[in-house]
Amino acid sequence: MMPITEWPSAERPREKLLTRGANYLSDAELLAIFLRTGTSQKSAVDIGRDLLTQFGSLRELLEAPAEQILAQNGIGEAKYALLLASVELGRRHLAQSLSERDLLTTPSMVKQFLRAQLRHYKHEVFTALFLDSQNRFLAFEQLFNGTIDACSIHPREVVKRALAHHASRVIFAHNHPSGHAEPSAADHHITARLTSALALLDIQVLDHFIIGEREIISLAERGQL
Repeated sequence: MMPITEWPSAERPREKLLTRGANYLSDAELLAIFLRTGTSQKSAVDIGRDLLTQFGSLRELLEAPAEQILAQNGIGEAKYALLLASVELGRRHLAQSLSERDLLTTPSMVKQFLRAQLRHYKHEVFTALFLDSQNRFLAFEQLFNGTIDACSIHPREVVKRALAHHASRVIFAHNHPSGHAEPSAADHHITARLTSALALLDIQVLDHFIIGEREIISLAERGQL
């Protein structure tokens, strides 16, 4: 096997990233940069390809339990820690980018942020984006955690958090671990309860997003808010 260091310079993942940009690299090549080195039998790119084949996709790999990833040939605790750190850096970068925006001008911006924050959870998580009267970002909080298919929401606690942030508007979001984003009767019920409770304090609920595997449903876009 020819090591990556003996590959033509234009084909080495690190050099390709620096000269052409990260978007030109395949998932396996990006993994190879984190892995840094391969084994005597396989290059880091080969190991990256094997991991993607084993787990089915980059997302499934990064969200797999630690023991499954560490059981793979060529992955030790140091490399696993790098992978976890890369995922968290991405989430924090997206959150900071959102917080630095003056306005949340497009639903797609909000959807991108919420997808990154919620899609990886295996249990239901209920969150809120708190905004001022000009739709400027104030805070994002995970308010409640549930089981694989349920989450108990307490309107009183939501009101407390909205007041603590001096929010004028709120966007709710939660994930469906089943992967199906279609809102349930319970989703509509809690949205109505929260909207009524916050309206008493002149706090407007702008939307409630349900995050599925491949789809995000907006109750506002459906006219169901």
